[in-house]
Amino acid sequence: MTSPSQSGGGWSDERRADARYSLVIVRRADSDRLSLDEVSYRSGLHPQVIRQLVALSLVEAGRDESGRLWFDSSAPAAIARAQRLRTGLGLNYAGIGLVLDLLDRIEQLEAALRRSGHTGKEHTPWT
Repeated sequence: MTSPSQSGGGWSDERRADARYSLVIVRRADSDRLSLDEVSYRSGLHPQVIRQLVALSLVEAGRDESGRLWFDSSAPAAIARAQRLRTGLGLNYAGIGLVLDLLDRIEQLEAALRRSGHTGKEHTPWT
């Protein structure tokens, strides 16, 4: 390994590209992850309300090594959906969870129906 003094007073361009400094930790912002503060700002809700939604499993979140909550980029939309059910229909949190589960299941069934090529127009007894 050459030192700066051995190579004419400075690192060669090749050495600079490969240099690693183990004492410096660089955390890159993950564009798919949102912090609690950012989700709070985007949704217009207090962070404590968002923590409550996470505790009730109405919104998915992960935790980092220090225990901070991190959210997927779709979290503000999921929170808005839950809030619409709460304020628009007056559902309690248990009702919101049930409706969200049912809506997700309907979405899965409709996607499977589209993949199968079935149009669903042949027989619809509920209409």
